[in-house]
Amino acid sequence: MKPLAPPTLKRRLIRQLVLLQVAIQLVVIGALVASGHLVDFSSTENTVEVLQEAVARDAAGKLHMRPTRRLVALRRTVPHLWFSIRDHQGGQVVEGQIPPEFARIGDALDTVRQARLGWNIGDPPRQAARMRWVDSAAGDVQILTGPDSPITWRYLGLALLLLLVQLVLPIMAITIAATLLATHFVVKRTLAGLNAAAARAGQIDADQRGVRLPLSDVPGEVATLVGAFNDALQRLDDGHARHERFLADAAHELRTPLAILNTRLENMPDSPDKHRLLADAARLSVLAGQLLDLQRMKGRADRLQPVDLVEMARDVVAEMAPLALAAGYEISFEAQTPFVETEGDRDALARALTNLVQNAIDHAGGQGNVVVRVDATGHVDVIDDGPGIPAAQRAHVFKPFYRVHATGPGAGLGLSLVQEIVRLHGGEVSVHDGPEGGTLFRMRLPLAGVPAPFHH
Repeated sequence: MKPLAPPTLKRRLIRQLVLLQVAIQLVVIGALVASGHLVDFSSTENTVEVLQEAVARDAAGKLHMRPTRRLVALRRTVPHLWFSIRDHQGGQVVEGQIPPEFARIGDALDTVRQARLGWNIGDPPRQAARMRWVDSAAGDVQILTGPDSPITWRYLGLALLLLLVQLVLPIMAITIAATLLATHFVVKRTLAGLNAAAARAGQIDADQRGVRLPLSDVPGEVATLVGAFNDALQRLDDGHARHERFLADAAHELRTPLAILNTRLENMPDSPDKHRLLADAARLSVLAGQLLDLQRMKGRADRLQPVDLVEMARDVVAEMAPLALAAGYEISFEAQTPFVETEGDRDALARALTNLVQNAIDHAGGQGNVVVRVDATGHVDVIDDGPGIPAAQRAHVFKPFYRVHATGPGAGLGLSLVQEIVRLHGGEVSVHDGPEGGTLFRMRLPLAGVPAPFHH
């Protein structure tokens, strides 16, 4: 199962900002509710409801108040309770001391179903009143009262629900919408520098040196990380430069003793041991030469010169023929065209082809044919009659230090160096079955005049 991608920084910021703003709004609204600025915990509406529940008629049809539990509690909690309850027939029940300004106002409002009676801002503080016609056990009656009373849980729930629907949800919806729109553009602009650094980081590969991530427009919180990454790149570049210098120096230092060794071997009496030693010395010479070629070519695209692949391959076959014949092989050269031109480093390409021929001599079983073939498309093939390479191992043969046969000659570097040289020329090397069995190694090189990137 493919692992889930981690959430982006932009998504995290938007989510956290939305949650933070919602939390702040809930805290503020909760504080306003608790302080009574948004929800009144006492109300004349609750007083009206208690009176509506208690009013009734006696056996004679007159209005009277039943001592309901809520009315008893209201009289106990509101000591200055007053009210006037009237019906359409003129019946009335009154309790408490009604303020004079409201004493005769009930009959003047018979045609009004409900009203709130109060005063203007700046007037002396006086009692306000609430009038409402309600349907009760005594029928349709008018209740006029003034004092507030603690609301019930039912009224509190309804008030909070109304507050949620009319205030909280609209504010949250507007906040979330504004956050999603504004934060998207703000975060996108803020992270532009970080995105540029990430894009540059994605372009870094093993062959590039001196690449650094840009620090411009990178947020300060991330700049430290980018700076540390650039420092790490610098250390890697320094280490790679030391490694490259060591390889170049080692390969250069090996050439002189190898030349002396070859001279001394040539002067030895002819014997099987002499031929094996010459083959080993030739292999070492090729490897040392390839290491020097790689160091010389990297970053030196100006060294590319026209190379005739037919001539180059013919020279390699002529040079390797004595070793092949001494090892028991028939070696031949085939060209489908008299001239095939590419652009590159002739010495490096010659050593790469020499390595492929040497590989065939080492692993083809000590008998049969080794054929070097060049065609008009820029393919240079080395074909042998050996046991071949299993398909499962072909993807690994170009890896450094990998050997198909653990007890075979060589250290497993030759094919890796061949691949690197061909890659630097914009081509590729591959391994296939031979046309009549055995193994076919193919170097595919771009033809001269055909654009092909030279890899640094």
